[in-house]
Amino acid sequence: MPREAIKKLYYSIGEVSEATILKQYVLRYWESEFPQLSPAKNRAGNRTYREKDIELVNFIKTLLYEKKYTIEGARQKLKQLQENGLALNIASLEEPAPAPIQVAPVPELVIETQAVSPQQTSTPQDSEKYQLFLLNLRVRLKELLDLIDE
Repeated sequence: MPREAIKKLYYSIGEVSEATILKQYVLRYWESEFPQLSPAKNRAGNRTYREKDIELVNFIKTLLYEKKYTIEGARQKLKQLQENGLALNIASLEEPAPAPIQVAPVPELVIETQAVSPQQTSTPQDSEKYQLFLLNLRVRLKELLDLIDE
């Protein structure tokens, strides 16, 4: 029977070290840094890891080595996940996708143009219309900028 197929209730620190490809001193250090990782000890004082302890070790390893968290950051992330009742797995590390931005419809800017022949001269009314047009355009552009900044 292959060794991988045997499920045990308790694993020694050597077995966990071999399974997780971590040194034993790293596991002992992580016990001091992560309060969630505290394997029981048998009568002889040897650490006895359960499956949940090994899963936690692998999760911490992922945080530190793959996701590049600092020890403090990993400690906070573990605490945050446990407070929110989330499972300690890779999926819980993924940031939720941002909600799509809802853009309010922009009212259409109606520009009235008139063909001007070279013979026509501008009148004071034309310059007032033009200034009103520019003012209206300015207001609309500010509204657009406000929408973008939100």
